[in-house]
Amino acid sequence: MNRPYIISHMMTSLVGRIDCGMTAKLPGVEEYYAALNKLNLIATLSGRVTAQLEMAKKGEFEAKNKEPLNAEKFSKKISAKEYSIAVDTKGSLLW
Repeated sequence: MNRPYIISHMMTSLVGRIDCGMTAKLPGVEEYYAALNKLNLIATLSGRVTAQLEMAKKGEFEAKNKEPLNAEKFSKKISAKEYSIAVDTKGSLLW
């Protein structure tokens, strides 16, 4: 079985604040993205807050049926060169 090769390449502020507008102003941001581009990634992983700020629609998903599925689900609609993966354990992101 082929296992993925994982590189953890992150940027954060010293106070841990998640604010994408703020991170763009941090010293070294140009080097961060230059190094990221050199990795030739096929997938990136974001947490819910980052995904909500950068990728999702405004607002939160509200399920009409609140019954748990009691199963893990995965959906891949198309094949692509690159994927963005968002960790959303509560299913609150709007796409």
